Amino acid sequence: MTHNKTATSAYVFDAYGTLFDVHSAVAAHSNRIGRDAEAMSELWRARQVEYSWTYSLMGRAPDFWVLTQQSLDYAMARFGIQDDGLRTDLLTSYLKLGAYPEVPGVLRRLKEAGKQVVILSNGTQAMVQSAVQAAGLANHVDKVLSVDPAGIFKPSPRVYQLVLDSLGVSAEQVSFQSSNAWDAAGAGSFGFRVVWVNRRHLPPEYPFEFPSVEIDTLDALLQA
Repeated sequence: MTHNKTATSAYVFDAYGTLFDVHSAVAAHSNRIGRDAEAMSELWRARQVEYSWTYSLMGRAPDFWVLTQQSLDYAMARFGIQDDGLRTDLLTSYLKLGAYPEVPGVLRRLKEAGKQVVILSNGTQAMVQSAVQAAGLANHVDKVLSVDPAGIFKPSPRVYQLVLDSLGVSAEQVSFQSSNAWDAAGAGSFGFRVVWVNRRHLPPEYPFEFPSVEIDTLDALLQA
């Protein structure tokens, strides 16, 4: 890592895709979906994010749980799946997404180093807190921030401003970690120092014309 850790007082993490595996909900029920399980999961996630951008541009902000249900309904319809029981089970699993293996240890060690560990998510407070509890991360996270008070979704600057207002830090003191390139770009444009967690080794999508680091797992945050 090239970040100067002495200048970083807060490590702020995106939740979905960064700390929690968004595809673990479908994976838990893949035997009931069949060969389309992976493709359906990808579509569910893609539409979930797309809906957040669309509603933001329209000046509307239904909460992320509503968008999660709408996007699942679309994905199931696209693959011709009509199963109310499966729908219920997938949504229940989404509230208990699995954390990536390195996450608990990384968050614990950052806290032990005296850093603030914070989650900033499009998800509602209840959604993210549910995932945090299910993954056993409650003791490793200082604060969960939802976009809800901003009335808009990422990558609006109003969302990233919530971090400064809540923590009382400057943008330069924040290291922001996200697996979503669009989120990393938004945070960097706002002024955060960005770590793009490129877990899937995807090609670059946005010009990162700001201080940024690319890693493939969060373990790299702990490297000197």
